[in-house]
Amino acid sequence: MTIRGVHIRNRIWVPPMCQYSIFERDGIPRTWHTVHLGAMAVGGAGLIMVESTAVAPEGRITVHDCGIWNDSQRDAWKEIVDFLKSQGAVAGIQLSHAGRKASVRPDWNYAGASGAMPEEEGGWQVIGPSEIPFDAESKTPRVMGPADIESVISSFRAAARRSVEAGFTVVEIHAAHGYLLHEFLSPLSNTRKDAYGGSLENRARLLLQIVETVRAEVGSDVAVFVRFSATDWSEGGITPEEISSVARWCHESGSDLADVSTGGNVIGVTIPTGPSYQVTFSELVKRNADVPTVTAGLIVDPVLANEIVTSGQADAVYFGREHMRDPHFTFRAAVALGAEMDYWPAQYLRSRPQRVVKGSSSKVAF
Repeated sequence: MTIRGVHIRNRIWVPPMCQYSIFERDGIPRTWHTVHLGAMAVGGAGLIMVESTAVAPEGRITVHDCGIWNDSQRDAWKEIVDFLKSQGAVAGIQLSHAGRKASVRPDWNYAGASGAMPEEEGGWQVIGPSEIPFDAESKTPRVMGPADIESVISSFRAAARRSVEAGFTVVEIHAAHGYLLHEFLSPLSNTRKDAYGGSLENRARLLLQIVETVRAEVGSDVAVFVRFSATDWSEGGITPEEISSVARWCHESGSDLADVSTGGNVIGVTIPTGPSYQVTFSELVKRNADVPTVTAGLIVDPVLANEIVTSGQADAVYFGREHMRDPHFTFRAAVALGAEMDYWPAQYLRSRPQRVVKGSSSKVAF
C-alpha cells in the first residue's frame, strides 16, 4: 500500500499501544521501546505506529508516557526509527494530548492505586473544552481559553516537526478515546458557546486547525492519519455520520487516512466487543467520507482480516494484542494465507516454514 511518498510492504499494521514505561518520567523512550517495537519490525509488520506520544508535558496520560516535546526525546526516537526502517517496516507516530484524561496513574505499577495523580506525586492541572471531569476519580479540567488553544496547536506543530526530524514518515493525530481532540468533537464533553462549541463544524474546528498545521509542517511526502472514535456508545454523543463528515473535512484539510475506533469518552456504557466489532464503523466512514481507513478491535485471525481488506471494509488492519502475544505474527499470517514473503530476516531463515507439496512426504518444518 502506498500513501503519498510512503510505501508499506503489507496491510498488517501495529497500532499505538501505551506501555507506561518511561520510569524516569522524562518522556524519553529507552531500551524497552527499542525491543518492544523492534521485535515487531523483525517480525514483518508493515507499519508500526508507536504509542500515544504527548506533544506537551501536560498532555501525557501518565507521568510514564512517551513524549516528543523536546529534542532529547526526538533524538531517542530517531535511534528506534532507524532500526525499524532497517528491518523494512514503516515507522509512524501517534501525536496526542490527553486533555481531561491526563495526570492519572497507569493501571499497573502503583500497588492497585488508580485515578488522578495528585500534584504532590507529580500530577498537574488538566485542561479541556469544558469544566466536565471524565469520571468521579478524575480531576475537573480548567476550561481552555484562546491562549490555551493556540498553545495546543503550536505543540502539535512542533511535535510534527520533530517527528519528521526523527525519521517518522507517518504522523497520526489522536482524536479518539476521550482525549483532548475527541473531547472537543463530542457534545457530551464540549458544552462551549464560542467558535469551538455547538455545531459540528465548531466542535471540529480545533482538529481541523491541527490537521492543516501538521500537514504544512511535515510537507507533501509524509502520510498524515487521524484516529477517530466513531461513536461514544452513548445517547447524545458523537455519531458515525458526524465522524464521517469530520473525516471528510480532515481529508480536505490534508489528512490521508482515517483510523476508525470507538468509545473512550464516557463511562457507564455498554460496548458489544468481539472480533471485528468496529469494522462496520470503518466501512461506513470509508464509504461516506470517501477516504481510506484502517480498522482495529480484537481481530486475531488473519483469514478474517484478509476478508475485511479484500471486501473493502477497510484498507488495512491493526493487530494490537496479537502482536504483543507474538511479535512475529506477520510471518504466521503469511503461512495461514499461503502468501510468499521475501523479507524474512536472514537470521531466521532456518525457521521459515516450507510449504507442503501435495502427494509428497515432506512436512512443514518449524
